[in-house]
Amino acid sequence: MKKYKIFLWAITSALGGFLFGFDTAVISGGEQNIQAMWGLSDIMIGQTVAMALYGTIIGALFGGIPAQRFGRRKSLIWIAALFLVSAVGSAFAPEVYTLMFARFIGGLSIGASSVVAPMYISEIAPAENRGKLTALFQFNIVLGILIAYFSNFLIGTENIESWRWMLGVEIIPATFFLVMVFTIPESPRWLVVAKDKIDEAKEILRVINPDTVDASLKAIQASDIDPGKNTSISEFFSKRYKFPIALAFLFAFFNQVSGINAIIYFAPRIFELTGLGAETALLSTVGVGVTNLVFTMLGLLLIDRFGRRFLMYIGSFGYIISLSAIAYAFFTQTFTGLTIPILIFVFIASHAIGQGAVIWVFISEIFPNNVRSFGNSLGSSTHWIFAALIAGNFVYIESIFGGGPIFAFFAFMMILQLLFVWKLMPETKNITLEEMEVKLGLSREVLEEVIDKEDIARKQ
Repeated sequence: MKKYKIFLWAITSALGGFLFGFDTAVISGGEQNIQAMWGLSDIMIGQTVAMALYGTIIGALFGGIPAQRFGRRKSLIWIAALFLVSAVGSAFAPEVYTLMFARFIGGLSIGASSVVAPMYISEIAPAENRGKLTALFQFNIVLGILIAYFSNFLIGTENIESWRWMLGVEIIPATFFLVMVFTIPESPRWLVVAKDKIDEAKEILRVINPDTVDASLKAIQASDIDPGKNTSISEFFSKRYKFPIALAFLFAFFNQVSGINAIIYFAPRIFELTGLGAETALLSTVGVGVTNLVFTMLGLLLIDRFGRRFLMYIGSFGYIISLSAIAYAFFTQTFTGLTIPILIFVFIASHAIGQGAVIWVFISEIFPNNVRSFGNSLGSSTHWIFAALIAGNFVYIESIFGGGPIFAFFAFMMILQLLFVWKLMPETKNITLEEMEVKLGLSREVLEEVIDKEDIARKQ
């Protein structure tokens, strides 16, 4: 098995995650200067920040269509190009509406990358390493967030137009991603299911694992209902796929009602609400990024060993404890020392090792080959719709109700997430994507006859 090639393909695709994270977090360092520079209201700055999130909704909703029709590789090329256009447009925006449009373009690429990149990685990864390789996308997200926070801290906020440098730095990784994505091959599963290009798929499968080429190809072909024909969206929403659809929707929903994107986008503002000075608040966001990175790395080490459900249990309990304590601190106004920053770090650690490490892996695993692009679009768009609703209205709602009720709501939703993991979430570790179809009852009978678990799951 040429592991280095698979890793290179995975990490290249996951660069979309780096730009996803960087673009998501970088605005937090400049949003207050943008508000002051153009005299924006709380509602207007909230919408300026959320404009990227609105773009992610569109990108996530429709990102599966080009991935299904034109392939994962071509879609990633266009995603990289849009990231570059957005970075240039944001840095040189002459007024707020141009900035909002450029951020919207960036949002399109974020949304599409959250659909296509994890899907691509899951389709080229061996079963026993699929969790950690697909989670490289999340690792790159949090690395991008950390670099954005650190870059913002180095640039500082003394110059009211420093936000242009903050947003313009993204031009460098966007250019690198655009160059590198030309070096990866197409997904072998897409070549078989969407184009019936068997010979091309076999060459790529041979690189992934030369010992299981024929068995893997046979399993992929057996899972395909109509070789060479793309499944329609109406077929996707048929009764057959209702269970994975419900799983993807609920998983993405709970991801956002934890409050993660509200904290990522508005971390400096939240810290300042507790009495920290502006510079200390900006430095504390670097702590958020470091915590996120460290515990995401821990999640990568554990996800294939202990499974997706185990990490979700850890994350759920951590969410409930930290969010409840933050809510209590806001209700009682007990902001002593570094209480809130420490609790925020616990919250971030819980997210990183749980939802953060698992979401893109899990959603990419639970749908059959012929509808995976639609399934990833559903999960990703659900994620971004609720992200936009929460982050877009956080400043306004906080100004009316304060932090206590908001964080209490997040804590209650995480109790519901714990019940979801306990009662509904299946384990997906260490089995092939085709075997997952059998486990969820989505495959035809012939697929069950074709899959040889000892041959595929053990050798891949």
